Amino acid sequence: MKTHKKTYKKFTETERQLLAKWKELNLSNKECARILDRHPSTIGRELKKNSFKKDYYEPLYAQHKSDKRKAKTYNSKHALKNKDIYSYTLQKLRDGWSPEQIAGRLKKEYPKNPHRHICHETIYAFIYSPENKDKRLWEYLRRKQRRRKSTKGRKAHRTRIPDRVSIHKRPKVVDRRKQIGHWEGDSIVGKGHKNGLHTEYERVSSFIRFEKLNRITAKETANAQDKIFNPLPKKLKRSTTLDNGSEMTLHTELNKKGVKTYFADPYSSWQRGGNENANLWIRYYFPKKTDFSKISNQELKDVEWELNNRPRKRLQFKTPFEVLKKHLRGCGRN
Repeated sequence: MKTHKKTYKKFTETERQLLAKWKELNLSNKECARILDRHPSTIGRELKKNSFKKDYYEPLYAQHKSDKRKAKTYNSKHALKNKDIYSYTLQKLRDGWSPEQIAGRLKKEYPKNPHRHICHETIYAFIYSPENKDKRLWEYLRRKQRRRKSTKGRKAHRTRIPDRVSIHKRPKVVDRRKQIGHWEGDSIVGKGHKNGLHTEYERVSSFIRFEKLNRITAKETANAQDKIFNPLPKKLKRSTTLDNGSEMTLHTELNKKGVKTYFADPYSSWQRGGNENANLWIRYYFPKKTDFSKISNQELKDVEWELNNRPRKRLQFKTPFEVLKKHLRGCGRN
């Protein structure tokens, strides 16, 4: 029985021609892999990345896509040798921008100049390259990881909340992210679980607001929510979907102000994915075990301003403030 080679090698033009022929004969990925002495997952990746209209594999088209991707990677690897791109990238990393935000904003600012474009993976490779090890560039990233790895969001807590309305009863318009004024809320806990922040994330614009909690209690949370929602125009305070923490038990105070409250399922933080992601960005500035009693309100507002004026991938690299302003202009003053 043949053993698979440990060193990965790129698909060749001949292999692509053979693969196309065998797939026309309805051979399985596993059988194609056995004949080519490849791993079945390698065959799967090739078909997924280089098929035409997702379900048709044509060798000439596949080779063209592969060559184009290779050329793009080559150009990107050399992009950081450009002094302007290098300085721009370094400055934005220091400002707390992610590699995706930097790459996306460059394309937005210079749409007709590919020499000013760079792939976000190239920036990551630059940050983690051995020659930059002593520069500790990873410290500019929000998770400050020495190595790239996936992380899981904080799980929700199971608690009894009076008059709790499930997320499954939330209007479908909220899911479509077309109407502004629907938020997601949660708490960020500080050192010793003594203090923290209440955060709210607007689902359409990714706009973030947060207020300090002197203690992680229902009363403090209600006061923070009051500070967040009171200044907003009516069309910006339709609903919020909350975590199941005990500090949310006074959520009906929001109902009195016209903000409908819904609750995600226990242990389903992905149902408030935008808020979870926003909290990660806030954690970039205020890591775990931060004592928020030592953080001034002005510091909090400065961070809030920075996050809302930073480009986002899901907004086509516009900023949350730009998107929110556009929607409010369309809605009028209310």
